[in-house]
Amino acid sequence: MIAGLAAQAPRPGMVDPAPFVSVIIPHYNDLDGLRLCHARLLAQTWPRPGFEIVVADNNSRCGLAAVQAAAPGAVVVPAPVQGAGPARNAAVAASRGTLLAFIDSDCLPEPDWIREGVAALSRHDFAGGTVLTLARDPARPNAVEAFEIVFNFNFKRYIERVGFSGTGNLFVPRAVFDRVGGFRPTVAEDMEWCFRARACGYRIGFAERAVVGHPARQTWAELKRRWARMLAEDYSLALMRPTGRLAFTAKALAMPLSVLPHGAKVLASDRLPDLRTRLAAILILARLRLWRTGRMLRLAMQKR
Repeated sequence: MIAGLAAQAPRPGMVDPAPFVSVIIPHYNDLDGLRLCHARLLAQTWPRPGFEIVVADNNSRCGLAAVQAAAPGAVVVPAPVQGAGPARNAAVAASRGTLLAFIDSDCLPEPDWIREGVAALSRHDFAGGTVLTLARDPARPNAVEAFEIVFNFNFKRYIERVGFSGTGNLFVPRAVFDRVGGFRPTVAEDMEWCFRARACGYRIGFAERAVVGHPARQTWAELKRRWARMLAEDYSLALMRPTGRLAFTAKALAMPLSVLPHGAKVLASDRLPDLRTRLAAILILARLRLWRTGRMLRLAMQKR
């Protein structure tokens, strides 16, 4: 039956050359980021009548009126179930497009982002693009920014080697999304959704020229919050497999060993301005890998 469902959906090359696109944005307490993202979307080379912007607000303190003011002309809907996955589902439910373009409220799309993402769907069933990490001052990134510039958002690797794309830059025909189903809560929703789509027979591709920028985190506290959330989601995903807890534990124990080869990667990076910045990034790398080891082992010892 799964194969039958996949066969009914548009295949590469069958996408309308000028489809109506729904840009899907989950939002939570980030009006400044939303304003910048919205402004970049209005500057797209894709004709303005050919797309809508749908923002699902996830119970932000400011209220829906402030969200609407930050994104004038967008469709703004409430997403009462907390989480980025449920918020994206709420925005999709309110949208009209035959193609869905997922982006986060703190991302900055390049002018050809929609055009290049749509073009990729003539070659693939669904596609993820490039995400570049941006320092506040590119000439002088701090240690956390430098670490993120080297290691954050390697979408080419995610797509071509692991088989998923992050939802900060993802293009999906509505027919495919409807057949696969919405995002699930409490897990790494982008990874889980892409794995589910591939299990249905759909093929993922890399839209290299569909580019968005994402601000680097500034502080150790921000970095820890991000990884605490991601590790909890990864562990929930691991528990779906019979040997998932064991594999998660083994990965935790191997984590410190990754510092040396990844430290060499930092030293060889051409994205950092000088040796001092590279060394600062390596210190963050070592600190984070050791912290992740402890956090993962604590999760693995929990009874579920």
